[in-house]
Amino acid sequence: MQQVATGFGLIEGPVWDPARGLYFSDVINGGVHLLDRAGAVSLVLPKRRGIGGMALHEKGGLVVGGRDIACVSLKDGSTRTLLSLDAIPGATGFNDLTTDRAGRVYVGSLAYKVFGGEAPRPGYLHVIDLDGTMRNLSDGVLLTNGLGFSPDGKHLYHSDARAPLVRVYDVKDDGSVGPWRKFASLGDDRVPDGLKVASDGSVWVADAHGGRVAVFNADGTHLRDIVVPLPMVTSLCFAGDDLRDLYIVTGSRGGPHDNCGSIFRTRVEVAGLALPPARLRL
Repeated sequence: MQQVATGFGLIEGPVWDPARGLYFSDVINGGVHLLDRAGAVSLVLPKRRGIGGMALHEKGGLVVGGRDIACVSLKDGSTRTLLSLDAIPGATGFNDLTTDRAGRVYVGSLAYKVFGGEAPRPGYLHVIDLDGTMRNLSDGVLLTNGLGFSPDGKHLYHSDARAPLVRVYDVKDDGSVGPWRKFASLGDDRVPDGLKVASDGSVWVADAHGGRVAVFNADGTHLRDIVVPLPMVTSLCFAGDDLRDLYIVTGSRGGPHDNCGSIFRTRVEVAGLALPPARLRL
């Protein structure tokens, strides 16, 4: 495992762009950065804090979470709001997100200030349809985190970091979901954060305080762990031409200083699934 970038507060939202490289956010210090295919890091979107999830948009730019869901141009920084807090009474922000094959965006809302010491209050799982309308799909999510679809698109996995467990929903043809059930748990006092799904159906979950990525079979049984040099593992991303480069991102908690958040890269035996671009109307 190779450390390919460091010096960040809390890295989140890694998304692979085959043309340019790996985009990632720094939740604490703000901004979206690019780790390009040559290994250089540059700031591509300044200032914006709290981005917990991102996806490419088919017309260019990045769909980002945080205080709202927005599509931000990588050329001039112009922003188009896709889902505002006003649409969800009591919401304080949005965390991780993913896309389905149709290009819909699935995202969870927060109902309290996670970094403000407030008691957890349950939020929702939402989908933003291609025409820009939003539907509430599920409730009772205490701290929404990683989201990802099975290879056939029939199941949606969803981390709840305060439950703490990974949910799974059956996905219907119209993009709605059935009642959730427990898919897996990382163990006592373990916190599931970002997740990705591989081409063989295995589910790879970041352990936010456990210094590892936990890998589960499609039936929810634990397959193995990938040990990470820093304890606060926040998310991951399959990348590279064959989608077998695994990028693992971390925060600084438990590390040697407040800005030791890092990106690690390792090769894995199974390819990941490419994240479809968002196709929401702009």
